[in-house]
Amino acid sequence: MSIDRRFTASLRDPGPAPDATGPLAVLPAFADGMAALPGELGGLGKRLQSAARGEDWRSYQRLLQQFLDKYLQDFARSLDSGAMAESDQLRELLRQALGVALASLLQPLPALAGESTALGSELKQWRPGSDLAPLALRVRELCHQVGVHAGETSEQQALLLGLFDLLLENLFELLDDGSWLRGQVAVVRELLAGNPDRQTLEATRQGLRELAYQQGLLKRGIDQSKDAMRVMMVSFVERLDGMAASTGEFQSRLEVHMGAIRQARTIADLGHSLEDVLDDTARLQAQALQSREQMLAARAEVDAAEDRIRELEARLRDVGDLLRSDPLTGALNRRGFEEEYARESLRAEREARPLSLAVIDLDEFSRLNARHGHAGGDVALRHLVSLAQATLRAGDAICRHGGEEFVLLLPGTPLAEAQAVVQRLQKRLAAEPAVHEGQRIAFAFSAGVAARQLGEDRDHLLRRADRAMYQAKRDGRNRVSIAH
Repeated sequence: MSIDRRFTASLRDPGPAPDATGPLAVLPAFADGMAALPGELGGLGKRLQSAARGEDWRSYQRLLQQFLDKYLQDFARSLDSGAMAESDQLRELLRQALGVALASLLQPLPALAGESTALGSELKQWRPGSDLAPLALRVRELCHQVGVHAGETSEQQALLLGLFDLLLENLFELLDDGSWLRGQVAVVRELLAGNPDRQTLEATRQGLRELAYQQGLLKRGIDQSKDAMRVMMVSFVERLDGMAASTGEFQSRLEVHMGAIRQARTIADLGHSLEDVLDDTARLQAQALQSREQMLAARAEVDAAEDRIRELEARLRDVGDLLRSDPLTGALNRRGFEEEYARESLRAEREARPLSLAVIDLDEFSRLNARHGHAGGDVALRHLVSLAQATLRAGDAICRHGGEEFVLLLPGTPLAEAQAVVQRLQKRLAAEPAVHEGQRIAFAFSAGVAARQLGEDRDHLLRRADRAMYQAKRDGRNRVSIAH
């Protein structure tokens, strides 16, 4: 008799009541549980129920084998390989983070770098089931030490920056008000106070290096012009001294001639003496004319040297003015804006004239950078400044206030007119998009406009305009809102 028939016969045996944990109870209960599941497993459970009710244990066995092949074997393989593979991957990632990345960052601290490398090696050798507590303890201790040293490093950097700023402050006070070096010192101090990023530091470093080179050339030109003037002045004095010597010699010869005339006995002797006097007089006159021409030439050379020095000093001041400009766009930087605002606000107070400003922020600039790259973003920033400079009046100014944010300073412009100025710039930007590598870059900006109130300081006015700008963004972007 086959196994399934013996099993069926045992179920049909009218002997003792079946055990609640025997096949007759367990297999139908399993089928009922499967049938309650959703989807394909539920369908499989219903077929198991049908086989159990018909006591078709061969079909029940075949259905269980399908369940095992389709679901349980794949799950068992995932337990044996997939989960282990994931743990291996996680261990390898942690090893690289500790033994490679963190160790390289800790090179200035050799002890911590060595511990990080050692932990990476031990993590590579660790296997599931091994004791993880010692490694966990060492990793926590390493993290603690890194945090301690990071705090100490930050404090040291802050102290060094403070000392450097103090040195710059003292240097600033020692310099004359007209010194071109004061501008450079002011820019560096402003940069240190603003917690700049690496890109800003690098741009400022390049700008100051170029500025120092240009100023060095101009200063050498000034020194050369001064040296040339000094040589000309020495030559001029020597010529004057030569004229005085010639005049003294002529005076001596005149005295000789006077003696000869007094002693003359004949007309012929008087004639010879007169000829000698005329010859000496003519020679002195020629020397005087020559000296006069030389002195006039020297004076012209001195005047030319003075003009050259004034020109070079003016160029030196102009180069110093580059410190007021943003190196990327050519707009005013923060320092240039603050100087311009200080001048215009005093004028507005004195003459009771309006002074408005607008805060402009490019819409979705990060998306523009992602699509066109940072080079495309730079082109967009320069294009906006170029259009603004072409649209604004001569007395207006545009300042790059940070990133993709700009400030328009509009002296003598009431609030409603300032709003119209910004809206005209928006329309022009929409009509004239930027072009980068043959592709059009269309972009827009949101703006907030505010008019200065009597006695209002710069920061408060900027905050009002800034809030209006964010309101324009909330209203849908590419709008101009007025601060009240």
